[in-house]
Amino acid sequence: MKRLKFLYTFLILLMIQQGMAQNYLRYVDPYIGSGGHGHVFVGASVPFGTIQVGPQNIFKGWDWCSGYHYSDSIVIGFSHTHLSGTGCTDLGDLQVMPFTGQVRTKRGEQNDISNSCASYYEHENETVAPDYYALLMDNGIRVELTATERVALHRYHFPDTKENRVLINLKEGNGFNAVASSIRLVDANTIEGFRVVNGWSPEHRIYFRIKTDKPVEDLLVFHDDTPAGSKALTGKEVKGVLVLGEGHSDLCLKVAISSVSCENAAQNMAAELPHWDFDRVRKESRKKWNAELARVDVVDKDERARKIFYTAMYHTLIAPTTYCDVNGEFRGHDQQIYQAKDWRNYSTFSLWDTYRALHPWFTIIQTDRVGDMVNSMLSIFDQQGKLPIWPLIGGETNQMPGYSAVPVIADAYLKGIGGFDGERAFQACVKSATYRKQNGVPYVLDQEYIPCDKVEEATSIAMEYAVDDWGITAMAKKMGKETEAELFERRSRYYRHYFDSEIGFIRPRNADGSWLTPYDPFQSIHGGQGYFCEGTGWQYTFFVPQRPADLIALLGGDEAFIHKLDSLFTVEGDMGAQASADISGLIGQYAHGNEPSHHMAYLYAYAGAPWKTAEKVRYIQEHFYTDQKDGIIGNEDCGQMSAWHIISALGFYQVNPSCGIYTFGSPLFGKVKLNLPNGKHFIVESENNNKQNIYIQSVELNGKPYEKGYIRYEDIMQGGKLKFFMGNRPNYQFGVAPDNRPYTPF
Repeated sequence: MKRLKFLYTFLILLMIQQGMAQNYLRYVDPYIGSGGHGHVFVGASVPFGTIQVGPQNIFKGWDWCSGYHYSDSIVIGFSHTHLSGTGCTDLGDLQVMPFTGQVRTKRGEQNDISNSCASYYEHENETVAPDYYALLMDNGIRVELTATERVALHRYHFPDTKENRVLINLKEGNGFNAVASSIRLVDANTIEGFRVVNGWSPEHRIYFRIKTDKPVEDLLVFHDDTPAGSKALTGKEVKGVLVLGEGHSDLCLKVAISSVSCENAAQNMAAELPHWDFDRVRKESRKKWNAELARVDVVDKDERARKIFYTAMYHTLIAPTTYCDVNGEFRGHDQQIYQAKDWRNYSTFSLWDTYRALHPWFTIIQTDRVGDMVNSMLSIFDQQGKLPIWPLIGGETNQMPGYSAVPVIADAYLKGIGGFDGERAFQACVKSATYRKQNGVPYVLDQEYIPCDKVEEATSIAMEYAVDDWGITAMAKKMGKETEAELFERRSRYYRHYFDSEIGFIRPRNADGSWLTPYDPFQSIHGGQGYFCEGTGWQYTFFVPQRPADLIALLGGDEAFIHKLDSLFTVEGDMGAQASADISGLIGQYAHGNEPSHHMAYLYAYAGAPWKTAEKVRYIQEHFYTDQKDGIIGNEDCGQMSAWHIISALGFYQVNPSCGIYTFGSPLFGKVKLNLPNGKHFIVESENNNKQNIYIQSVELNGKPYEKGYIRYEDIMQGGKLKFFMGNRPNYQFGVAPDNRPYTPF
């Protein structure tokens, strides 16, 4: 395994050397998605880093889930952990805020920041990049931030004053305050402590070590805003103020974090940042970002499109986050300390979102990391007795339906990605699918469907389980486990229990077997009180990505299915006052701003109408992905929204999340070169491609005519060239014959 990782590292270094000829970072704009409902992180980090250090606004609701929104103008500190693109609040740990004047600790309020540490700011005084964040605040202090994987480096320039201070706020987070915290002055240059939060993650701990490049005169400590002496304090709402000596107009801080201990935080700092050269750290961060972006080389004259594309790539590289120290130790979901030996532990898996496109994208471009991501999920299984649902830095949130680690693990196994124990993974999948404490699973085991009058969001939960169970089926068949294959193949078809043939819709069922009555497929109720998770009956009727051919048959065959799918994109109706805000980016009832719809435009190809897929995909690309602050139509969701754009821009998409069949759509660029982690290259070319020529006329694979309306994973990974010939009118023959349509292997 070590030799394999060495090979991967060597190949990646070669990619760096080749890719650094171009500065791909110039195409990245972190502001995209920072307005509207994108909820993206803005600040400094490295790819998949533990640290994301950036500005913190006052939390004011849903659009501040990342801690920052472009509409804001008040900064209360610079925190070291952030979520990116999610619909939930948490993190915002360890807020550090430089200020001047008399000692004070108040955060301030949106309508009044007087006598607080907060400051107004203007975007014209802000510089944003993946590797660097800088802000000249209205209080006259200039802040610069950069980072390694586990350490943030701050550089402050104070105005000419003798009263320079730094607030270390352990009380405030992004939406959740600490339940326990501690701070102490170790010596004139060293501060350490911890913060414990029961938030969206049931419990997460952040231990920290702070080093200053100049000695501080004192550390004043506070219970919230009440003075409590100096040097050290432990309590619920701890704050500390560093009192700087005269002549400290410039100050640098190194901030290292750990889930395990202050000692481990100190080790992280010693290993990753033993010096004080800010520009060197920034340069090394830029190299890391450029190396990752260089895995895909887009050759196209449309600079705006390249900007949108590479920003999307950047967004796919923020999470999952590294969740272990340099010695491999990390805190598990059971609060015990574990050690990752010969692998890297990750957390922040938004699996209900990301199993659809982000992880299938990783199996192409991040194969050197996929095995460790699977090992991270298996470690969580060992800690809590089931695979993760939505794990966040040491805690299981149990948010969203499904056991969505299963399709990710199945996809990796079926594609032959190594680095993890396949049998161990299979057993974890089976045990999670039969875990009676999992929401709704007892009903699946005992009566094959989940009644809507017993379990909230029952129908969407059950349909997600059917998708997941297909992945177990495929694993079992590859392993020769006939009994398990038969069982889970049957379970993958349980979605049929919810199909009402009389009305042609998926429909919730009651415990007595009766249909939910009355029933409106337009209606949606958010917050666990409805029958579908963040969706409607219209949307979930097409949620059978594991078996599109079965769904087509249920809806009456190709012609009837196409008519019904056309209706999805045109029909209008009232979703009700309690509908989820996540249901955005609507085309009829298709909702691109929310993940359950993401595969639906590609379903036309399964019914013999791939040109309709091309039309819908191009429309979505044009209208829902822009270079503006609100350029992402819904929550970014830890890279899923961006991954859809990336893969679709190449000209294909994996409908079944564990299948390895990528359905053709409509490529966006003239030429894209994938620099694969195995050292090979896969090139996608599109001749006569423009905004009018959206339809595939014909295809060549490695110089030979190719009649299929899809491409297999193995064809991509062995390298070569896929060439699309485009036109402004559909070719009603290409990809239409049953043998040329995308398919489900079993």
